[in-house]
Formats: sequence, C-alpha cells, structure tokens
Amino acid sequence: MELRRLRYLCAVAEEGHLTRAAERLGIRASSLSQQIIALERELDATLFVRTQAGMTPTTAALALLPHARRILEEAELGARAVHDTVGRPLRVGVTPGAPPAVLATLYAGAVEIDDLSAARQLELLRRGALDAGLLALPEDVEGLRVAVVSERPLGALVSDAHPLARPDAVGWEDLTGLDLLLYERKLAPGYHDWLLAGCATAGWRPAHVRAGPPRRSLFVAELRHGGDVVALRPSEEPAEGLRWLPLREAPVVRHALVWDPAHESSDRIAALV
Repeated sequence: MELRRLRYLCAVAEEGHLTRAAERLGIRASSLSQQIIALERELDATLFVRTQAGMTPTTAALALLPHARRILEEAELGARAVHDTVGRPLRVGVTPGAPPAVLATLYAGAVEIDDLSAARQLELLRRGALDAGLLALPEDVEGLRVAVVSERPLGALVSDAHPLARPDAVGWEDLTGLDLLLYERKLAPGYHDWLLAGCATAGWRPAHVRAGPPRRSLFVAELRHGGDVVALRPSEEPAEGLRWLPLREAPVVRHALVWDPAHESSDRIAALV
C-alpha cells in the first residue's frame, strides 16, 4: 500500500466528506475518489459507504485506520531522523477542541501541528518524538514544563432540534435524564475523570456516559441523531445542526502547552507561550 493512499484514507475518514478532504489535501475531489477506489481494489474491500451526506467508514476502514495512522507517523519520524534538526519547524500535538486563538498563534509560529489525543501526545513527548503538546488539564504531566495558555468555561453542545436548544443558557438541572457524549477515557484519562467529577459535584449524573468517536464528523453525527445526548465543550462555533449554550456555574477547562524542559528547543517553545 502506498503511503499517499493511506494518507488519503485518513483524511476522508476524519472529514467524513470527500470534497472537504480533497480541499484539506490540496487535490481535486475526483482524483481523491479515484485513489480511494484504487485502494479498495487493492485490498478487495469496501472502505466507505458513499451517501449524499458524505463518506462513512466501513468496518474494514475502521480496522485499517489505526494501522494507517501508525505507519504514517513512523514514516514521518523516519524522514525526520535523516535530516538535520537545526532550524526545523517545531512539531506540536493538539487535541480536538483546542482553543482557536492558541492554534492561530501556533500556526503563526510556523510550527507543524498534529491532531493527537492527550495520551498519545504524552507518550510521544516522553519518547522525544514530539516537541510540544497542547492538551486539556489535568493530565499526568510530571517532569514536563506546563504553561497554561487558555481558560474557558464549559457549555452544553446539543442538536439544534433538541428541546434543550431553545433557551439562551442552561443549568445543571436541565441536563437531568440526558446521556453525556464523551471520548474514550484512554484518550485523555485525567481530563475524562476531572469532567465526570465536576458533573457529580454540580449534582448531575448522566443517564449514561457514551464513549463517543474522537473524529469530529462522527461525533457531530451522534449529537445530531443520537437522541437525548449532550456534550460538554468550551465555547465554539458549532457545526451545522448543533447549538452551543452557556452552562451556569460551569467548570473552567484549562489548556496548556507542555514540553520537556531539557528539549533542545525549549526556549523556542517557551517563546510561543
């Protein structure tokens, strides 16, 4: 399998839409479609269900994706290993839901940004395979330098067709009987536990905690069509079909830039803060 086709597979799965994935990759949608079809023929398996709404990964694609991401990551690490590290762009991991203003600062600093879970960031940081990470606290950051770069209150993210979407703000009592859509604990165990503890302290215990998919397109789909379910996220421009509402007495989520203080580019990373 070609690395290029694996990269295309990941982009389509993450965007959930052929045109958006093509725009992200900088190629024509027709060319991207042809490459996905070629990969399906090579594997003798259907990788996506194509609908007017977008591209939904099949079971075969979901089985392939973690291997594809790992192969692409190792290929990138290998390429970096044979180049002089002096003056190279910093590689910074970011979690889904990272503050837009902070992302703008990172892009302005000419860094390379990778979409990585908090747990994966910390693993790579301790291996020396990542320069810095942007993640939500708390996490196990022992031995790393931590600089808080954003503090934002959480709000409720729901389908715009949900009864909860009608007022301008909601309280914890309004969430009674709803499920909480939250990513798997292994992706960010510290923040996951902190959020559930904050809900309990506020007097809300979700009817169920659903382990939602980390990919934005699938996460949005479950909020829109999953019934009585809510996500707790910082203020954001919601995707089509969703509404974000301020939550009274909401916990404040802190995002921090973290890195190894012994890193050769520690001063460059600190300058981003």
